[in-house]
Amino acid sequence: MCGIVGCVGFDNAGLFLLDGLKRLEYRGYDSAGISIISPDGTIDTVKSVGKIAALENALATQPLRGSAGIGHTRWATHGAPSTQNAHPHLSCDGRIAVVHNGIIENYQTLRDNLLRAGHSFVSQTDTEVIVHLIEEYYDGTDPLAALQTATAQLEGAYSLAVLFADHPHHIYATRKDSPLAICATPEGCLLASDAIPLVPYTDKVCYLADCEIAELAADGTYKCFAATGALVEPCLSCIEWDAEDIELDEFSEYMLKEIHEQPIRIQSLIASHVRDRAIYFSEDEIPSAFLADVQHITIVACGTSYHAGLFARELMEAWLGIRVDVEIASEYRYRTPVVDAHTLVLAISQSGETADTLAAVRLARSRGATVVGLTNVPGSRITRECDHIVFIQAGIEISVAATKSFTAQLTVLSLISLYMAQMRGALPEDENARLLSELAQVPEQMADILTDTSEVERVSKLLVDKHSIIYVGRGISNITCREGALKLKEISYIHAEAYAAGEIKHGPIALVDAETPVVALAVNGKTLPKTVSNIREVQARNALVVVVSTVGNDDISGIVDAVLWVPRIAEEFSCLTASVPLQLLAYHIAKGKGCNVDQPRNLAKSVTVE
Repeated sequence: MCGIVGCVGFDNAGLFLLDGLKRLEYRGYDSAGISIISPDGTIDTVKSVGKIAALENALATQPLRGSAGIGHTRWATHGAPSTQNAHPHLSCDGRIAVVHNGIIENYQTLRDNLLRAGHSFVSQTDTEVIVHLIEEYYDGTDPLAALQTATAQLEGAYSLAVLFADHPHHIYATRKDSPLAICATPEGCLLASDAIPLVPYTDKVCYLADCEIAELAADGTYKCFAATGALVEPCLSCIEWDAEDIELDEFSEYMLKEIHEQPIRIQSLIASHVRDRAIYFSEDEIPSAFLADVQHITIVACGTSYHAGLFARELMEAWLGIRVDVEIASEYRYRTPVVDAHTLVLAISQSGETADTLAAVRLARSRGATVVGLTNVPGSRITRECDHIVFIQAGIEISVAATKSFTAQLTVLSLISLYMAQMRGALPEDENARLLSELAQVPEQMADILTDTSEVERVSKLLVDKHSIIYVGRGISNITCREGALKLKEISYIHAEAYAAGEIKHGPIALVDAETPVVALAVNGKTLPKTVSNIREVQARNALVVVVSTVGNDDISGIVDAVLWVPRIAEEFSCLTASVPLQLLAYHIAKGKGCNVDQPRNLAKSVTVE
């Protein structure tokens, strides 16, 4: 979850490091720091607690000069946020500096051994054992050997960037179960925990494999070594994003920009998989021959991606007649799941680096299942762990709260479900064509919703001061509610819970009163009359009721306080369009409360540790 940057060879390493850390703010952090090898051969370090602005202010009064440096944004695990616990961490002699993303599970044993060997610690972090361990094995001449020996003793996950004062024209990097990308440029070499800080400098990166060690040189070249020390050929990946993709343009926050990008992203995604009114996936994406033998589908994911999995279950069970289980990845990995060679596992991870989802992938494959990964990030770890990969093509998503990646996941899962129905002959051809035609309307309908958001802004003012909000819906609309409630919790810090509307009278209605608003999903579908009855139940308890409903359902406006209208579409795809006003509602409530919508407290964009 932490952010790592590093550079060597640039005239002023500090400029890249500070800019790179700003570009990684979306990952979530509570402190930050930079180390640079100065012209006199010492490692100078500046650290601060809080936002990058605090580090920038510290650097203004204590400038660092040099061409080789590393930087870090920390999300606290071991030890509270403080300057002592912030990275980089230094060896006892101050001649080695390390930044780290991940968790070292055996750090206490290593720390005890290092204390007995005479090392002194100044922090409570697991990371500090790494720099002392490297120091213990460094002979003053061979950084690679020291790294190989030290990392062989580490248990857990890590990506590391390391400075050696004795080697001012190099930086070193290695990783295990935590992402790290490197690149070469005419000015020198760069590294980062993901590709975003590198986008302005290159269109090709090397994602290090597990236990590889990279030596980056000031002359713009680098070498990669296996854990054995053998030289290996770097594996390059193209960056799919442009520098413009990481700019805000006319928007005030990335979340708002990404909400508004959804129509064009969904339109492009559909176009990439539809040819001559039929759906197409390559064999690298979906193994067509395997589809005929699939008897069971399991979906594993976390957070927003889990909600996308629940949506897929609704479609697949209805269209394919196959049992579909949806599992929270962090729970799945500790169960004894029943999967075999006839099971298709769909693993969904926006970042492709979600630790729990990756562990679930390994478990499913070990039991003989075929695993298809759905991700937004080429070169991410999931692309190397799964049998097949489908990219959701949402484009770079910087705001921590998922918006366009969620609707892109829904779109891909809709296409996969229709493709499987097409390949298995599970639906009549005219029904398949009708559903595909309905899906093709989604981008235009999203754009229509986004044309005028004034009513969402008005409604947000009714809810901004509330302490708890209940979301209710049935069927697919219940999934929309779950995601809407999660968005509100994430960025506004208002307690929000989603319930199946039919369950409201089995307990949750006890919470309903004049101070607990209800947001209800009442779009067209087979359960609409039942949902209206549930709305009347909470309205009778004096709740302020906001409804998202289909244009034309005019009777609803007479029994509730506000209605956010969405265009008419097949119930199966209502989650795509109805999610947009709920995203906007969460955004405007958070803005009204003065919250940082792009970087909500305590959260990280990708959870790369357990």
